[in-house]
Amino acid sequence: MSTTEFSAAWIDDDLRDVATLLRDYFVQEVAPREPKFQAQGHPDRDLYERAGELGLCGMSIPEEYGGGGGTFAHLALLLQEQTAAGAGSMGFGVSEGIVAHYLLAYASEEQKRRWLPKLCSGQWIGAIAMTEPGTGSDLQAISTRARLDGDHYVVNGSKIFISNGQLCDLAVIAVKTDSSQGAKGISLLVAEVGDCTPGFTRGRNLEKIGLKGQDTSELFFADLRIPAENLLGGVEGRGFFQLMEQLPQERLITAVLAQAISEAAVKATLEYTKGREAFGKPLFELQNTRFELAECATITRVNRVFLDHCIGRHVAGGLDAATASMAKYWITDRTGEVVDRCQQLFGGYGYCLEYPIAGMYADNRVLRVLAGANEVMKELIARSL
Repeated sequence: MSTTEFSAAWIDDDLRDVATLLRDYFVQEVAPREPKFQAQGHPDRDLYERAGELGLCGMSIPEEYGGGGGTFAHLALLLQEQTAAGAGSMGFGVSEGIVAHYLLAYASEEQKRRWLPKLCSGQWIGAIAMTEPGTGSDLQAISTRARLDGDHYVVNGSKIFISNGQLCDLAVIAVKTDSSQGAKGISLLVAEVGDCTPGFTRGRNLEKIGLKGQDTSELFFADLRIPAENLLGGVEGRGFFQLMEQLPQERLITAVLAQAISEAAVKATLEYTKGREAFGKPLFELQNTRFELAECATITRVNRVFLDHCIGRHVAGGLDAATASMAKYWITDRTGEVVDRCQQLFGGYGYCLEYPIAGMYADNRVLRVLAGANEVMKELIARSL
């Protein structure tokens, strides 16, 4: 179900034109190569550069830094059209939606002009390295250390579940600069990295049950030297609070992805049940099928209204952390329900990867964990009550 079928207040005529360009790119240029990406475990870099040529990278970044001068609405459109096209391997949500916005918010002017144009052109791919093997949603417990040595920080530790880890050229790394200070001892460092960077190693590209074409990696740091000037915000100890400030957008991005999967699942199941016959008539003519799809369509439409409300508030600068957590938890939970019910209507074919519903079933599962587990979201919501 395409974005342009909805009449949300945040989607104007200009954005509808952008949606058409995005759809053409993902349907014609990316989706046909998805089987290759799933086999190799990552997308090809040239498609990021192609997106840059079309002006599709960095649409939510100001023009003076090489972006399109748009808003989060442009990023939301990109993610929705990408998901609707079945082209989920490319890591725009992380590189543009998260990493570029950390730089925009906290980097110095010189750093913004040095780093952001490369991300916006598709020349570079960004990653954010927070999660560690021994810590998940508890960011205060990270153990990666950074000590100041002259004009460089020396970083030691490891990260896991890092989206874009195999391809990234720039990584925002959460480190402990003062182990005695808990959350106040966390800082964010920006590393320019490559396969030959001393002290930086890309580990396994993790084998996952879904999102097989999206690289998700281990990263290892052994005396990795990062210029001290690459400390985001310029002062140690601000990292945890920077993470907290940016997580609402990351959680909203997760909700956008989930909603797009719900809509794609309902659309695919409608097409299948209207074309597949059982007991002498289309599956859609059976009352159970009609009622199941009526309920799934209603859940999806209600979630769309809530999501559009949150996007509108975020574009206007008014989305609070608790509401972002509500959107992330609620929509990802309901997406799991919708996709499961839709898959059931495919019967045995729903378990076969030649049908997109099987991929949706596997891909959506991680969204209830991504950007903070849904159990953590409920705790954050409860604290605001």
